Amino acid sequence: MRTYEPDLARIDVDGLTRRLHVRKPDMLEFSSNDYLDLAGHPLLKEASVRAIELYGSSVAASRLMSGNISLHEELEKRLARLTGMESALLFGSGYLANIGLLSSITSRDDLVFSDRLNHASLVDGALLSRAGVLRYRHCDTDHLEYFLANRTSRGDRFIVTDSLFSMDGDIAPLRKLEELSLRYNCNLIVDESHAIGVFGNGGGICRESGIKPHTLIGTLSKALGSYGGFAAGSADLIEYLINRARTFIYSTGLPPAAPAAALKALDIIESQPECGRKLLSMASDFRGMIEPTGYSTAPSESQIVPVRVGENRDAVAFSEYFNRNGISAVAIRPPTVPAGTARIRFSVTLRHSRKDLSYAAGKLDFSNSGVQ
Repeated sequence: MRTYEPDLARIDVDGLTRRLHVRKPDMLEFSSNDYLDLAGHPLLKEASVRAIELYGSSVAASRLMSGNISLHEELEKRLARLTGMESALLFGSGYLANIGLLSSITSRDDLVFSDRLNHASLVDGALLSRAGVLRYRHCDTDHLEYFLANRTSRGDRFIVTDSLFSMDGDIAPLRKLEELSLRYNCNLIVDESHAIGVFGNGGGICRESGIKPHTLIGTLSKALGSYGGFAAGSADLIEYLINRARTFIYSTGLPPAAPAAALKALDIIESQPECGRKLLSMASDFRGMIEPTGYSTAPSESQIVPVRVGENRDAVAFSEYFNRNGISAVAIRPPTVPAGTARIRFSVTLRHSRKDLSYAAGKLDFSNSGVQ
Protein backbone atom coordinates (compact mmCIF):
# COMPACT_ATOMS: atom_id res chain seq x y z
CA MET A 1 0.00 0.00 0.00
CA ARG A 2 1.46 3.36 -1.04
CA THR A 3 2.21 5.73 1.85
CA TYR A 4 2.96 9.44 1.53
CA GLU A 5 4.59 10.33 4.84
CA PRO A 6 8.22 10.00 3.60
CA ASP A 7 7.56 12.23 0.58
CA LEU A 8 5.75 14.78 2.71
CA ALA A 9 8.65 14.79 5.18
CA ARG A 10 11.12 15.48 2.35
CA ILE A 11 8.93 18.29 1.05
CA ASP A 12 8.91 19.83 4.51
CA VAL A 13 12.70 19.51 4.93
CA ASP A 14 13.16 21.36 1.63
CA GLY A 15 10.89 24.18 2.82
CA LEU A 16 8.36 23.41 0.09
CA THR A 17 5.27 22.46 2.09
CA ARG A 18 2.16 24.09 0.68
CA ARG A 19 -1.09 24.59 2.58
CA LEU A 20 -4.42 26.11 1.76
CA HIS A 21 -5.35 29.33 3.53
CA VAL A 22 -8.81 30.88 3.58
CA ARG A 23 -8.79 34.26 1.90
CA LYS A 24 -9.37 37.09 4.37
CA PRO A 25 -11.43 40.00 3.02
CA ASP A 26 -9.71 42.56 5.26
CA MET A 27 -6.22 41.88 3.87
CA LEU A 28 -4.42 44.10 1.37
CA GLU A 29 -4.34 41.61 -1.50
CA PHE A 30 -1.17 41.35 -3.59
CA SER A 31 -1.51 37.75 -4.76
CA SER A 32 -4.62 38.08 -6.92
CA ASN A 33 -4.59 38.07 -10.73
CA ASP A 34 -7.72 40.23 -10.84
CA TYR A 35 -5.62 42.88 -12.55
CA LEU A 36 -8.42 45.24 -13.62
CA ASP A 37 -10.45 44.74 -10.43
CA LEU A 38 -13.38 43.35 -12.41
CA ALA A 39 -14.14 40.13 -10.49
CA GLY A 40 -16.33 42.03 -8.03
CA HIS A 41 -17.61 44.64 -10.49
CA PRO A 42 -21.38 45.11 -10.11
CA LEU A 43 -21.97 44.88 -13.87
CA LEU A 44 -20.22 41.50 -14.05
CA LYS A 45 -22.19 40.20 -11.08
CA GLU A 46 -25.42 41.44 -12.59
CA ALA A 47 -24.65 39.74 -15.92
CA SER A 48 -23.80 36.50 -14.12
CA VAL A 49 -27.07 36.54 -12.18
CA ARG A 50 -29.08 37.10 -15.34
CA ALA A 51 -27.32 34.20 -17.05
CA ILE A 52 -28.01 31.88 -14.12
CA GLU A 53 -31.66 32.89 -14.09
CA LEU A 54 -31.92 32.12 -17.81
CA TYR A 55 -29.79 28.97 -18.11
CA GLY A 56 -29.25 27.70 -14.56
CA SER A 57 -26.00 27.19 -12.68
CA SER A 58 -24.55 24.71 -15.20
CA VAL A 59 -24.98 23.68 -18.82
CA ALA A 60 -24.72 20.09 -17.50
CA ALA A 61 -23.12 18.58 -20.61
CA SER A 62 -20.24 18.93 -23.00
CA ARG A 63 -20.79 21.50 -25.71
CA LEU A 64 -20.90 18.73 -28.33
CA MET A 65 -23.84 17.22 -26.49
CA SER A 66 -26.42 19.69 -25.12
CA GLY A 67 -24.09 22.10 -23.33
CA ASN A 68 -23.59 24.72 -26.06
CA ILE A 69 -25.36 28.03 -25.41
CA SER A 70 -25.40 31.31 -27.27
CA LEU A 71 -23.23 32.99 -24.62
CA HIS A 72 -20.38 30.61 -25.47
CA GLU A 73 -20.50 31.41 -29.16
CA GLU A 74 -20.92 35.15 -28.65
CA LEU A 75 -17.91 35.23 -26.33
CA GLU A 76 -15.78 33.26 -28.81
CA LYS A 77 -16.52 35.80 -31.53
CA ARG A 78 -15.68 38.68 -29.20
CA LEU A 79 -12.40 37.07 -28.10
CA ALA A 80 -11.35 36.49 -31.71
CA ARG A 81 -12.08 40.13 -32.47
CA LEU A 82 -10.25 41.32 -29.35
CA THR A 83 -7.08 39.39 -30.18
CA GLY A 84 -7.18 40.02 -33.93
CA MET A 85 -7.49 36.30 -34.71
CA GLU A 86 -9.95 34.67 -37.09
CA SER A 87 -11.71 32.39 -34.62
CA ALA A 88 -11.64 31.23 -30.99
CA LEU A 89 -12.74 28.30 -28.83
CA LEU A 90 -13.52 28.26 -25.11
CA PHE A 91 -12.05 25.70 -22.72
CA GLY A 92 -12.67 25.01 -19.04
CA SER A 93 -9.47 26.87 -18.08
CA GLY A 94 -6.28 28.20 -19.60
CA TYR A 95 -4.54 25.04 -18.38
CA LEU A 96 -7.04 22.87 -20.24
CA ALA A 97 -6.67 25.06 -23.33
CA ASN A 98 -2.90 24.56 -23.43
CA ILE A 99 -3.06 20.84 -22.75
CA GLY A 100 -5.86 20.34 -25.26
CA LEU A 101 -4.18 22.41 -27.95
CA LEU A 102 -0.65 21.01 -27.75
CA SER A 103 -1.66 17.40 -27.23
CA SER A 104 -3.94 17.50 -30.28
CA ILE A 105 -1.99 19.50 -32.88
CA THR A 106 1.43 17.90 -32.26
CA SER A 107 2.56 14.28 -32.50
CA ARG A 108 5.60 12.06 -31.96
CA ASP A 109 7.02 13.17 -35.35
CA ASP A 110 7.05 16.86 -34.33
CA LEU A 111 9.42 19.06 -32.36
CA VAL A 112 8.44 21.66 -29.76
CA PHE A 113 10.87 24.44 -28.83
CA SER A 114 9.76 25.74 -25.45
CA ASP A 115 11.02 28.64 -23.34
CA ARG A 116 12.52 27.22 -20.15
CA LEU A 117 10.24 29.35 -17.95
CA ASN A 118 6.99 28.61 -19.78
CA HIS A 119 3.92 27.89 -17.66
CA ALA A 120 3.49 24.29 -16.49
CA SER A 121 0.44 23.85 -18.73
CA LEU A 122 2.55 24.47 -21.84
CA VAL A 123 5.15 21.99 -20.62
CA ASP A 124 2.53 19.37 -19.79
CA GLY A 125 0.70 19.84 -23.10
CA ALA A 126 3.91 19.26 -25.04
CA LEU A 127 4.77 16.17 -23.00
CA LEU A 128 1.30 14.70 -23.47
CA SER A 129 1.66 15.02 -27.24
CA ARG A 130 4.77 12.79 -27.17
CA ALA A 131 6.50 15.25 -29.49
CA GLY A 132 10.18 15.91 -29.00
CA VAL A 133 10.65 18.86 -26.60
CA LEU A 134 13.70 21.13 -26.52
CA ARG A 135 13.77 23.86 -23.87
CA TYR A 136 15.75 26.93 -24.81
CA ARG A 137 17.19 29.31 -22.22
CA HIS A 138 14.70 31.89 -21.03
CA CYS A 139 14.11 34.53 -23.72
CA ASP A 140 17.44 33.55 -25.34
CA THR A 141 16.73 33.73 -29.07
CA ASP A 142 20.35 32.80 -29.94
CA HIS A 143 19.95 29.54 -28.05
CA LEU A 144 16.61 28.96 -29.75
CA GLU A 145 18.11 29.63 -33.17
CA TYR A 146 20.87 27.13 -32.49
CA PHE A 147 18.21 24.48 -31.90
CA LEU A 148 16.20 25.56 -34.94
CA ALA A 149 19.25 25.39 -37.20
CA ASN A 150 20.47 22.03 -35.90
CA ARG A 151 17.40 19.98 -34.96
CA THR A 152 15.11 18.68 -37.67
CA SER A 153 12.00 16.54 -37.49
CA ARG A 154 9.91 14.36 -39.75
CA GLY A 155 6.88 16.42 -38.85
CA ASP A 156 6.15 20.03 -37.96
CA ARG A 157 8.05 22.30 -35.58
CA PHE A 158 6.55 24.65 -33.01
CA ILE A 159 7.96 27.55 -31.01
CA VAL A 160 5.99 27.86 -27.78
CA THR A 161 6.17 30.76 -25.34
CA ASP A 162 4.32 32.84 -22.80
CA SER A 163 4.06 36.46 -23.88
CA LEU A 164 4.17 37.73 -20.28
CA PHE A 165 5.87 35.41 -17.83
CA SER A 166 3.82 34.95 -14.70
CA MET A 167 6.59 34.73 -12.11
CA ASP A 168 9.08 37.33 -13.37
CA GLY A 169 6.73 39.77 -15.07
CA ASP A 170 9.00 40.05 -18.10
CA ILE A 171 7.96 39.95 -21.75
CA ALA A 172 9.06 37.49 -24.42
CA PRO A 173 10.98 38.82 -27.46
CA LEU A 174 7.96 38.21 -29.65
CA ARG A 175 9.16 40.09 -32.74
CA LYS A 176 12.35 38.02 -32.84
CA LEU A 177 10.38 34.83 -32.19
CA GLU A 178 8.07 35.66 -35.08
CA GLU A 179 11.08 36.33 -37.31
CA LEU A 180 12.63 32.98 -36.37
CA SER A 181 9.36 31.14 -36.88
CA LEU A 182 9.14 32.50 -40.42
CA ARG A 183 12.81 31.93 -41.23
CA TYR A 184 12.78 28.34 -40.02
CA ASN A 185 9.22 27.45 -41.06
CA CYS A 186 7.89 26.93 -37.54
CA ASN A 187 4.49 27.49 -35.99
CA LEU A 188 4.49 30.14 -33.26
CA ILE A 189 2.21 29.51 -30.25
CA VAL A 190 1.86 32.30 -27.68
CA ASP A 191 0.14 32.13 -24.29
CA GLU A 192 -1.23 35.61 -23.52
CA SER A 193 -2.99 34.72 -20.28
CA HIS A 194 -1.39 37.45 -18.17
CA ALA A 195 -1.45 40.05 -20.96
CA ILE A 196 -5.06 39.85 -22.18
CA GLY A 197 -7.01 42.84 -20.87
CA VAL A 198 -3.84 44.76 -19.95
CA PHE A 199 -1.72 45.24 -23.06
CA GLY A 200 -2.81 46.28 -26.55
CA ASN A 201 -6.04 47.95 -25.42
CA GLY A 202 -6.95 44.58 -23.93
CA GLY A 203 -5.99 42.46 -26.94
CA GLY A 204 -2.62 41.38 -25.56
CA ILE A 205 1.03 41.90 -26.46
CA CYS A 206 0.79 40.21 -29.86
CA ARG A 207 -2.01 42.59 -30.83
CA GLU A 208 -0.05 45.54 -29.50
CA SER A 209 3.03 44.48 -31.48
CA GLY A 210 1.21 43.64 -34.71
CA ILE A 211 2.15 39.95 -34.44
CA LYS A 212 -0.21 37.19 -35.49
CA PRO A 213 0.93 33.79 -34.16
CA HIS A 214 -0.29 30.44 -35.39
CA THR A 215 -2.21 30.08 -32.12
CA LEU A 216 -2.90 32.43 -29.22
CA ILE A 217 -3.96 31.17 -25.80
CA GLY A 218 -5.75 33.29 -23.22
CA THR A 219 -7.77 33.12 -20.05
CA LEU A 220 -10.93 34.65 -18.65
CA SER A 221 -9.81 34.24 -15.04
CA LYS A 222 -7.30 37.06 -14.70
CA ALA A 223 -7.92 40.53 -16.12
CA LEU A 224 -11.39 39.54 -17.35
CA GLY A 225 -12.55 38.71 -13.83
CA SER A 226 -14.32 35.47 -14.77
CA TYR A 227 -13.29 31.85 -15.30
CA GLY A 228 -12.24 29.73 -18.27
CA GLY A 229 -9.69 29.74 -21.08
CA PHE A 230 -9.58 29.97 -24.84
CA ALA A 231 -7.51 29.22 -27.91
CA ALA A 232 -7.61 31.54 -30.92
CA GLY A 233 -6.36 31.00 -34.45
CA SER A 234 -7.60 30.17 -37.92
CA ALA A 235 -11.10 28.84 -38.52
CA ASP A 236 -9.58 25.52 -39.63
CA LEU A 237 -7.59 25.24 -36.40
CA ILE A 238 -10.68 25.85 -34.27
CA GLU A 239 -12.69 23.28 -36.23
CA TYR A 240 -9.82 20.82 -35.74
CA LEU A 241 -9.76 21.45 -31.98
CA ILE A 242 -13.50 20.88 -31.74
CA ASN A 243 -12.89 17.46 -33.27
CA ARG A 244 -9.59 16.51 -31.64
CA ALA A 245 -8.92 18.40 -28.38
CA ARG A 246 -9.84 15.94 -25.65
CA THR A 247 -10.01 18.59 -22.93
CA PHE A 248 -12.74 20.28 -24.98
CA ILE A 249 -14.62 17.21 -26.22
CA TYR A 250 -14.85 15.48 -22.87
CA SER A 251 -15.49 18.47 -20.59
CA THR A 252 -18.72 20.14 -19.56
CA GLY A 253 -19.10 23.56 -21.13
CA LEU A 254 -18.42 26.67 -19.08
CA PRO A 255 -21.24 27.46 -16.64
CA PRO A 256 -23.42 30.31 -17.96
CA ALA A 257 -22.23 32.84 -15.37
CA ALA A 258 -18.64 32.63 -16.66
CA PRO A 259 -19.15 33.70 -20.30
CA ALA A 260 -21.74 36.26 -19.23
CA ALA A 261 -19.28 37.91 -16.85
CA ALA A 262 -16.47 37.78 -19.42
CA LEU A 263 -18.65 39.43 -22.06
CA LYS A 264 -19.44 42.27 -19.69
CA ALA A 265 -15.72 42.58 -18.87
CA LEU A 266 -14.99 42.95 -22.58
CA ASP A 267 -17.61 45.72 -22.78
CA ILE A 268 -15.83 47.56 -19.97
CA ILE A 269 -12.35 47.05 -21.43
CA GLU A 270 -13.44 48.22 -24.89
CA SER A 271 -15.12 51.31 -23.47
CA GLN A 272 -12.15 52.10 -21.18
CA PRO A 273 -9.02 51.15 -23.14
CA GLU A 274 -6.87 53.29 -20.86
CA CYS A 275 -7.32 50.85 -17.94
CA GLY A 276 -4.40 48.66 -18.95
CA ARG A 277 -2.09 51.62 -19.44
CA LYS A 278 -3.08 52.97 -16.03
CA LEU A 279 -2.28 49.62 -14.43
CA LEU A 280 1.14 49.43 -16.06
CA SER A 281 1.91 52.97 -14.92
CA MET A 282 0.97 52.01 -11.34
CA ALA A 283 3.23 48.96 -11.53
CA SER A 284 6.11 51.11 -12.76
CA ASP A 285 5.59 53.44 -9.80
CA PHE A 286 5.54 50.45 -7.43
CA ARG A 287 8.85 49.17 -8.79
CA GLY A 288 10.27 52.62 -8.19
CA MET A 289 9.05 52.54 -4.59
CA ILE A 290 10.72 49.16 -4.00
CA GLU A 291 14.15 49.99 -5.40
CA PRO A 292 15.24 52.18 -2.42
CA THR A 293 14.69 49.22 -0.07
CA GLY A 294 17.63 47.44 -1.70
CA TYR A 295 15.55 44.79 -3.41
CA SER A 296 15.52 44.43 -7.18
CA THR A 297 12.31 43.88 -9.12
CA ALA A 298 14.15 42.98 -12.34
CA PRO A 299 13.28 41.79 -14.92
CA SER A 300 9.65 42.91 -14.42
CA GLU A 301 8.13 45.22 -17.00
CA SER A 302 4.49 44.61 -16.19
CA GLN A 303 1.91 44.44 -13.41
CA ILE A 304 3.69 41.36 -12.02
CA VAL A 305 6.45 42.53 -9.67
CA PRO A 306 8.73 39.85 -8.16
CA VAL A 307 11.04 40.39 -5.20
CA ARG A 308 13.55 37.57 -5.17
CA VAL A 309 14.52 36.23 -1.75
CA GLY A 310 16.46 33.10 -2.68
CA GLU A 311 15.94 30.45 -0.03
CA ASN A 312 12.58 28.75 0.35
CA ARG A 313 12.22 29.19 4.12
CA ASP A 314 13.23 32.85 3.89
CA ALA A 315 10.50 33.46 1.33
CA VAL A 316 7.95 31.79 3.62
CA ALA A 317 9.15 33.91 6.57
CA PHE A 318 8.78 37.08 4.49
CA SER A 319 5.28 36.07 3.43
CA GLU A 320 4.28 35.43 7.06
CA TYR A 321 5.73 38.80 8.04
CA PHE A 322 3.66 40.54 5.38
CA ASN A 323 0.60 38.64 6.56
CA ARG A 324 1.11 39.91 10.10
CA ASN A 325 1.15 43.40 8.64
CA GLY A 326 -2.15 42.96 6.79
CA ILE A 327 -0.64 42.15 3.38
CA SER A 328 -1.39 38.98 1.44
CA ALA A 329 1.79 38.28 -0.57
CA VAL A 330 2.39 34.59 -1.11
CA ALA A 331 5.84 32.98 -1.22
CA ILE A 332 6.58 31.41 -4.61
CA ARG A 333 8.93 28.43 -4.45
CA PRO A 334 10.16 25.56 -6.67
CA PRO A 335 8.98 23.91 -8.81
CA THR A 336 6.97 27.00 -9.77
CA VAL A 337 10.27 28.89 -10.03
CA PRO A 338 13.86 27.57 -10.41
CA ALA A 339 15.69 26.39 -7.30
CA GLY A 340 17.38 29.19 -5.42
CA THR A 341 15.03 31.88 -6.76
CA ALA A 342 12.17 31.73 -4.23
CA ARG A 343 10.38 35.05 -4.14
CA ILE A 344 7.47 37.18 -3.11
CA ARG A 345 5.35 37.83 -6.19
CA PHE A 346 3.39 41.07 -5.99
CA SER A 347 0.48 41.55 -8.37
CA VAL A 348 -0.50 45.18 -8.85
CA THR A 349 -4.20 45.65 -9.59
CA LEU A 350 -6.50 48.60 -10.16
CA ARG A 351 -7.91 47.99 -6.69
CA HIS A 352 -4.69 49.31 -5.18
CA SER A 353 -4.28 52.94 -4.30
CA ARG A 354 -0.94 54.74 -4.31
CA LYS A 355 -1.11 54.59 -0.52
CA ASP A 356 -1.49 50.79 -0.69
CA LEU A 357 1.54 50.49 -2.95
CA SER A 358 3.64 52.75 -0.75
CA TYR A 359 2.66 50.80 2.37
CA ALA A 360 3.60 47.44 0.83
CA ALA A 361 6.89 48.76 -0.54
CA GLY A 362 7.73 50.25 2.84
CA LYS A 363 7.32 46.88 4.51
CA LEU A 364 10.20 45.57 2.40
CA ASP A 365 12.52 47.45 4.74
CA PHE A 366 13.18 44.54 7.08
CA SER A 367 15.74 46.31 9.27
CA ASN A 368 13.28 46.50 12.16
CA SER A 369 11.01 43.62 11.24
CA GLY A 370 12.74 40.73 12.95
CA VAL A 371 12.87 38.85 9.65
CA GLN A 372 16.30 37.35 8.96
